[in-house]
Amino acid sequence: MNNQNTESSTWAANIVKNTVQLAWWTAAWLVTMALAKFGPLYIWESNKVLTSLAILINLLVGFGMIMANKRHLKGLDEMQQRIQLNAMALSLGIGLVAGMGYANLAILIPFKADISHVIIMMALIYLAGMFAGIRKYQ
Repeated sequence: MNNQNTESSTWAANIVKNTVQLAWWTAAWLVTMALAKFGPLYIWESNKVLTSLAILINLLVGFGMIMANKRHLKGLDEMQQRIQLNAMALSLGIGLVAGMGYANLAILIPFKADISHVIIMMALIYLAGMFAGIRKYQ
């Protein structure tokens, strides 16, 4: 019985560790994204070398975030993985279909159709999918 508790606490500690690492990688990606977007406008005045470097760093940190997400998903149990997979599939599917429709609609709407609108929509769909999945398996 004690061995089972040790395995369970080690598994839970790994989930916490992977989640914290994913949070740090995500925060780093957001910071490098902001630097790549706003650096040329407010810090280095359109310097192409610095802008290219900021974009490269953002891509490398983004790759690190993807690897952290993969590690996080692998550490979850089967039910948690299923909830994540369903939420991601829903977000990707609706994001792709609605995003392309939104891009085509750009000619008719009075404001600029921006990718950030699609990303926000996908994030909200992902959160809704997570909540629905968690509720389904409670």
